[in-house]
Amino acid sequence: MEKNPDKGYIALLGWSLGAVEAAAAFDRRYVVVAPEWAEEYCLQHEIPYLPWNFERLNDRSMEIAETLRDMGVDAAVPLFEETVEWAGAINSVLMQNPRLHGQAVLFRDKALMKRRAQLGGIRVGIFEEAHEKSDVVRFFKRVNQTLLKLDGDPDDPIHLKAFDKAGCLGHRVIRTYEEIDAIPESEYPLLMESHLDGWEFAVEAWVWDGKIQFLNISEYVTLGYSVFVPATPELEQYREQITRQIELLIKTFDIQFGQIHPEYFVTSDGTMYFGEVAYRPPGFKAFELIERAYGFNAYQASMLVFDPKATADEVAAFFPEPVKDAKGHAGCFGVYPRRRVVSRLEIPEETEQHPYFDYHELSAPLEATVTKRTAFGTHWGLMFFFGDDPHTLRDLLKHQESLDFYV
Repeated sequence: MEKNPDKGYIALLGWSLGAVEAAAAFDRRYVVVAPEWAEEYCLQHEIPYLPWNFERLNDRSMEIAETLRDMGVDAAVPLFEETVEWAGAINSVLMQNPRLHGQAVLFRDKALMKRRAQLGGIRVGIFEEAHEKSDVVRFFKRVNQTLLKLDGDPDDPIHLKAFDKAGCLGHRVIRTYEEIDAIPESEYPLLMESHLDGWEFAVEAWVWDGKIQFLNISEYVTLGYSVFVPATPELEQYREQITRQIELLIKTFDIQFGQIHPEYFVTSDGTMYFGEVAYRPPGFKAFELIERAYGFNAYQASMLVFDPKATADEVAAFFPEPVKDAKGHAGCFGVYPRRRVVSRLEIPEETEQHPYFDYHELSAPLEATVTKRTAFGTHWGLMFFFGDDPHTLRDLLKHQESLDFYV
């Protein structure tokens, strides 16, 4: 596609084939900044490429920012959690705004993020940092004391999360003191949070000029298993309230542009609690689901709102109207083998024959023994569904949990 030299020149940080294909079909120049293993593929397919290893930010960090600046790049777009801080550091140089790096640090450090949210008047649960096992024991005990538990009452769970990893990685739910003993030393330090009862959901919002340009509500069926967009009318009824929360988040974190992925809980009385916010595309192929439901490319949307040369007219013309303009509901299900030993992939006939079944990304098992899941674990692949009725889709996604895909 012909690239417009008057539009911004975008650097994509990290390797994502979906993002690369979106950039190739977009009207902006782009370069992929990825580890050296991507080089061969990029040369083969004539993809503009710059090698860079996203280890910890170090003395050489300035080098990549200066290289991109000298190439004439206008903005760096992070594609993964691990590149968020890099994008902040690079954009602070490209856009001559030193605050952008500090802001990126807030998005990566979950404890700092929650403190900033609290300062902005955003409602969060109780949280603390743990450096060793005794910290977790103390927090678990104190949370349950606060809830006035009596002898014999079941303890309220607490959640443990890695400080700077994406979503479900390293997420554990602790219900007993024995489970605390099972946490390996290597996982400390970590963040501890009280359990929030309520309906958990996610938001994907594209922000430009400090304002929301498009807001999608992703409905979780079972966290770590399944999600679909747009949400059911039961969750969409909170859209106005959710929008106000996102506006407060934008103000609190001083977000002028980019794409954010916050998670919230709504309690039975309609109170919203902030979970966390990421400054990158969500997992579980949510960008692909949004494109399937709405027809616009979410990676291109991110490049657009990151681009300092984007115009108000261009941004307004790009996004459809939420919910109303959706062609249907798109969902996906992450498959975890339910058996300890498996030999082959077998898609259940009832799934494959269902009118809402779209396609799958499952491959044959590489090993026979299924490793035990720690924390939330990693799914073996995704199943995709699309249909008109959100309730049918929700129930279908839920039903997949009881089926075997690996036998």
